[in-house]
Amino acid sequence: MARIDLFEVGKTLTDAPGGRRPGASFRIENLTLRIPDGHTMVVLGPSGCGKTTLLKLIAGLIRPDTGEVRYDDVDVRDVPPGGRRIGMVFQNYALYPHLTSRTNVLSYFLFRKKTAAMDALARAKYQRTSELMGVELEYLLDRKPTTLSGGEKQRVALGRCITRDATVFLVDEPFANLDQALREKYRVNLKILLRQFDITTVYVTHDHHEALLLAHLLAVMDRGRIEQVGTPEEIYDEPKNLFVAGFLNLHTGTPPISLLDAHHLPAADAPAGAWLGVRPEDVQLAVEDDPGGVRGIVAERTGLPLGHTALVTVRVGDQEIHAQIPSTERHAPGERVSLRFGRYHLFDRASGRRLRSGGLAGR
Repeated sequence: MARIDLFEVGKTLTDAPGGRRPGASFRIENLTLRIPDGHTMVVLGPSGCGKTTLLKLIAGLIRPDTGEVRYDDVDVRDVPPGGRRIGMVFQNYALYPHLTSRTNVLSYFLFRKKTAAMDALARAKYQRTSELMGVELEYLLDRKPTTLSGGEKQRVALGRCITRDATVFLVDEPFANLDQALREKYRVNLKILLRQFDITTVYVTHDHHEALLLAHLLAVMDRGRIEQVGTPEEIYDEPKNLFVAGFLNLHTGTPPISLLDAHHLPAADAPAGAWLGVRPEDVQLAVEDDPGGVRGIVAERTGLPLGHTALVTVRVGDQEIHAQIPSTERHAPGERVSLRFGRYHLFDRASGRRLRSGGLAGR
């Protein structure tokens, strides 16, 4: 196992990630982050926010302009590449094209002295990898990467990573090219492996479901900065700012949060220049006139059959709020309703910073 620390890391790249215009610069600035021993930290953020750059800094593939990356208090620049014991899965696979998939999976052992103990370790690692990846990998092993599809290459790359004698896994969206059924299966299998061996892992993704399934800790990233670190529950319940609140979404098919003017709260609870943010599951609808509720008109109702719920869009003045309700509740467009909020957040309009949270309030 290994603890990973980044101390005030800064890096400027001329060719920016995420499809920005050629020659554009991208900056990671004063980034400080700790990944504890044996934990899986998922770095969640939009495309181009610097997630892959962060992985490369941790691996020592690129050097920071300022600050340090340390493994158990040792600067990664002082550890030779062969001694870093990193298993890495790249977005672009990075397989040896002239070797079979089987040899790619076992490539770590190609560069080690041949001994009985090393051969036994290779067999054990190969067996563990085969058990984890299943028959979907086995039938690929005698084929070369040039004959594989993108999803098949990603499976081989993941198999190579977990076969290594690693203390750190660095994983860059390994399931992006798999179909939905295989993606779900490998997510669960990878989670079981990581929990079983307590391997320190940094996993980057823009997929919310993947992040919530795999993460001990979640780091939300935007434009080269870590916005917030915590458990998924902490970040969802107490978002640091509007970006975090609007980016992390627990419910497929629903907006993560709706924003209203804070004057919809009682005057004593409504600071000037603030947004009132409410998540869909925290909005309660009532047909009767509720003197303590926020009045609105139903604009649209959309069924979400997989969750046995419905998404109702309510117009409040010139703004909209979304409510996720049981599918048995019926609210037709044009219907007047009153809204209560089981929980809400207040955000400063200028900075986006969360001011505080509350519940069951209205006017």
